[in-house]
Amino acid sequence: MKKEIKPVILEIPQGVSAEVKEGVVYVRGPKGGCKKDFNRIRVDIKVEDNKVIIRPIGRKRSDYAILNAAKKHILNLFKGVQRGFVYKLKIVYSHFPINVRVKGKMVYIENFYGEKEPRKAKIVGDLTKVRVEGDDVIVEGPCLEEVSQTAANIEQSTRIKNKDQRVFLDGVYIYEKGK
Repeated sequence: MKKEIKPVILEIPQGVSAEVKEGVVYVRGPKGGCKKDFNRIRVDIKVEDNKVIIRPIGRKRSDYAILNAAKKHILNLFKGVQRGFVYKLKIVYSHFPINVRVKGKMVYIENFYGEKEPRKAKIVGDLTKVRVEGDDVIVEGPCLEEVSQTAANIEQSTRIKNKDQRVFLDGVYIYEKGK
């Protein structure tokens, strides 16, 4: 007989509110709001008197791992709405100076290897902010997944194909992740 896995109980931090609607966890705090869909993850999540209770659906060893993954996702939501997440990217070029502009929900990388058409990267999420300071591109927001996906979109938009990446080093690269 398999051992019963104990539920994980997380305290909701001061100044943060959380609620669950149809498997989606909504968290609001001083930096904004964030949500995470847990419908595809085998856990049961409830909010009761300032605590988030996460229970696994099964009793297998893999269900214990899923339980801890869900716990970490919710803790990241709490950290994000309290302190926020910041990714820093560096603009690197050797010959053609790269220009990076933010317009609406898109980041435009102009003059990349002398190309006439700008490369584009999508900004994910409504609260994700992107700004350019000299040779740095700073992406910040309350949702870790949205901030990291936006930084990855910018980095991937300058990816070089069919050339030796040790020689062709131009691009925009993530160099720091933090809170």
